[in-house]
Amino acid sequence: MGFEDPWLFVFSFNKCTGDAQWLVLDLVRASWHVIPAMPCVEKVCAHGFRCVAVPGDRSLVVCGGVAADGECPVNSVMRFDVLLDRWTVMRKMVTPRMVFAGGVIGGKVYVAGGSGGDRVELGSGEVMDPKVGVWNPIASMGASMSCYDAAVLDGKLFVTEGWFWPFCFVPRGQVYDPGTNSWESMAKGLREGWTGSSVVMFGHLFVVSEHERTKVKVYDLRNDTWETVSGAPLPEQICKPFVVNGYDDRIYVTGRNLNVAVGFIYRLNNDLTDKKLDFMVRWQVVEGPHGFSDLAPSSAQILYA
Repeated sequence: MGFEDPWLFVFSFNKCTGDAQWLVLDLVRASWHVIPAMPCVEKVCAHGFRCVAVPGDRSLVVCGGVAADGECPVNSVMRFDVLLDRWTVMRKMVTPRMVFAGGVIGGKVYVAGGSGGDRVELGSGEVMDPKVGVWNPIASMGASMSCYDAAVLDGKLFVTEGWFWPFCFVPRGQVYDPGTNSWESMAKGLREGWTGSSVVMFGHLFVVSEHERTKVKVYDLRNDTWETVSGAPLPEQICKPFVVNGYDDRIYVTGRNLNVAVGFIYRLNNDLTDKKLDFMVRWQVVEGPHGFSDLAPSSAQILYA
């Protein structure tokens, strides 16, 4: 009948064997499903790659990563077509990279930064139109760096190096504008307060923080500050490592054992003339099946199908 439902695609790995697989959670019926394994030309680890959703194309694109020996980055690219339930191997990226930024702007896939051979940090970037499948270089970043997290906001790609305990250095951050094909340094308050995994909702950047009792924060662009979202912290059932996604007014945080916390976001001030950021979150937990007790998430994306 033409109806579409949201599905949460989770790339998970077994904590004991290292075996990886894609699992899909039907967010309407709360049921799990399996999709075919990726056609990896090389045996790769479950970490280091970048997965992005291309909504208009109803597909997932998985780029780069690190070979099974844990040393050599790869430049392979694979695409999963949701409607056909099938993977295809696409043309490789120009540069092998791992732990890098990625995002979709205007239907095109952008990647930037990361680590190359011999763990050298990269400053290069590339763009690919999935309809064409050819990678082309973009302007180099202002600073060569690996990526802790990335987000697309207002048509720009935000890349943060992220905080690392014990906070020995101030993190770096860069912002790419595809309209001008240029990078600029991230605002100080934004990069220093980006202490978790992000999701963009209501036109704002939200972060599920990993260092502040796992509270949710929202970024105030006008004041270059972060505001704490009212409500309880992330439920205790959600253990690290976790990945964050969102759609509509809900945040999905997938943790170990593939327990999923659903955070319903409410705007407390409905006066559109008042620009104060005043949000609240209410959590529910969808526990993973018993058979998922050895699984941990590495990446996740939401698509309609």
